[in-house]
Amino acid sequence: MALKETKENGVSVLTVDGNLDAEGTQVLEEKVLALLEGGETKLLFDFSGLDYINSSGLRVLVLAYQRLKKASGAVGICGIKDYIQEVFEVSGYDKIFPLYGDRTAALDAM
Repeated sequence: MALKETKENGVSVLTVDGNLDAEGTQVLEEKVLALLEGGETKLLFDFSGLDYINSSGLRVLVLAYQRLKKASGAVGICGIKDYIQEVFEVSGYDKIFPLYGDRTAALDAM
């Protein structure tokens, strides 16, 4: 897994490429917690390069959502592939997280 952090229009964008499995989840969780502890209130996960996500990866997204909801923040997800979107739909996460087609649409909405 490759993780890149950028800041665009006041939103912290985490671009995740490859597989978000047990090993990658630990790295992502540490980055998310560091951003939240640093006062970030808007997180966008760009999954356009994501090929696989497991339940621990989904748990990190829920963690970010729960913490930011308390702080009146926002979490968005963009660029997910069709087969990963199915995971979100089956699990009901598409009802929790706003899903955007691409980064531009997500940043405009957030």
